[in-house]
Amino acid sequence: MQELNQILQSINGYIGGHPWFVFALLGTGLFFTFYLRFPQIRFFSHALKIVKGKFDKKGDEGDATHFQALATALSGTVGTGNIGGVALAIHLGGPAALFWMLVTAFLGMTTKFVEVTLSHKYREKTDDGTMAGGPMYYMKNRLNMRWLAAIFAFATILSSFGTGNMPQINNIATSLNSTFGWEQWIIGAVLAVLLAAVILGGIKRIVKVTEKLVPMMALIYFVGALAVILFNYENIIPSFISIFSDIFTGSSAVGGFLGANLAFAFNRGVNRGLFSNEAGQGSAPIAHAAAKAHEPVSEGMVAILEPFIDTIIICTLTGLVLLSSGAWNKKFDNEFQSADLIVFENRYDETNEADAKKLFGQLIGEGNEPLFTGDLQVKDGEIETDATLVHARSIAEDVRVFKGGELYSGPVSIVSGHLNQNDVVIKGKSLIHSAALTTEAFKSSIFGDFGQYIVSIGLLLFAFSTAISWSYYGDRATTYLFGNKYVMIYRILYVSGFFVASFADTTIIWTLSELTIALMTIPNLLGILLLHKEMRKTISEYWVSFKEDWPGVKTPE
Repeated sequence: MQELNQILQSINGYIGGHPWFVFALLGTGLFFTFYLRFPQIRFFSHALKIVKGKFDKKGDEGDATHFQALATALSGTVGTGNIGGVALAIHLGGPAALFWMLVTAFLGMTTKFVEVTLSHKYREKTDDGTMAGGPMYYMKNRLNMRWLAAIFAFATILSSFGTGNMPQINNIATSLNSTFGWEQWIIGAVLAVLLAAVILGGIKRIVKVTEKLVPMMALIYFVGALAVILFNYENIIPSFISIFSDIFTGSSAVGGFLGANLAFAFNRGVNRGLFSNEAGQGSAPIAHAAAKAHEPVSEGMVAILEPFIDTIIICTLTGLVLLSSGAWNKKFDNEFQSADLIVFENRYDETNEADAKKLFGQLIGEGNEPLFTGDLQVKDGEIETDATLVHARSIAEDVRVFKGGELYSGPVSIVSGHLNQNDVVIKGKSLIHSAALTTEAFKSSIFGDFGQYIVSIGLLLFAFSTAISWSYYGDRATTYLFGNKYVMIYRILYVSGFFVASFADTTIIWTLSELTIALMTIPNLLGILLLHKEMRKTISEYWVSFKEDWPGVKTPE
């Protein structure tokens, strides 16, 4: 299994993990932003009116209202990335990374507008009377590229497991086990039953659940995050300054944080921003295809709101929670993960600017600091060998080594800076990241220890709603490839995978997820770029039709 994971990582290194992929996504958003004259700004207020149903017409075909389609698409994007992904971006790239997340979201608003409009335009009605749409339909019906549509649809099915299913329940189960001590398989079993009750009812039941779940979960998290920020009100302005002051230089070393240059902050912010709002991936158009509309542009405008809500609002809130609380560069007691641990031969001091630069260069692959190889000598839990342990990109403090729950004495094998034995546990103080960091930020506020429950509940709602939406994406991709009769088989497999992943190792699933995301995104970007002229023509036709239907209403053309 480890060898397969390495093979997948190697393949992904040339596709989704390569810098060209990030620039392709950003470049597409930038191109359409200028080509369509900043639709994310010009059409924003009009999109709000459409969501409210102001311009609905009787007889519009579809299975959901504009708001229900928006809620379903949002439930697919508002997930663990909004809690843990932002924390990881700031942990790696510092406050400046949050700025690049916002830039990515701004451009992503246009990309979503384009991909949803074109996909909605070529949607079809299936044998059971429901609507089916997504990039595979414009690839087939407009570009006549059935092979490309098949690749996209197959990648969507795989990604439904790798993005919306297994990692989500694994995060939920791990978080609730840590907070409440509940057995992970029990959590998985209960939530799998609830998931089945929702998705087996099809799109009409899914939209009824998401239109209630999404506003509720967003409100709970919004109020909680706002309380943390206001509790640290004196740090609000300094937090904003830290986001924008180092945009073109990267974030300076401070506290336990070793610093980040411009390239690293940019890469981390863009990467997390893109995978938070999924702009360009082609997933959201599948949800929006179910919306009741007599033409496609109005639904495309609704999609403009997604990256705004998902990234510009929710991710910014999380970022301000981390920055205003100061948790992002503080060290906390934790158990060291071997994947985050590096042992260096020499002694380093993070308060020394030269040492901080050396270690940061090493962490991004540009340094030549000597890595430790040999045995660390440990006595009563304390490491006596002259070496530096770096965990989670920070110099570890108060390090203790345990074996069988007791302080350990003896040698600990290290090879090329990495732990070479799994029978010891190393604990100490270091930076932390992902959802654990957001949890500590909430706990260090007015909520105290109760803050961990807010984060756990937020993770539960965010991740569960993501699983619901992605089941629909895989459902429609299955319909496209194999027909309606195989949809029930897909749903059963989806629920089964959801249960198993609650207690199983999902490392390979995360790797597969990154690869399948790329295999969805690349065909979609190619398709919408090929149809750029049709997109502009479709917008012009929309405004002509709109003026006929709603004479006297001012339009933001």
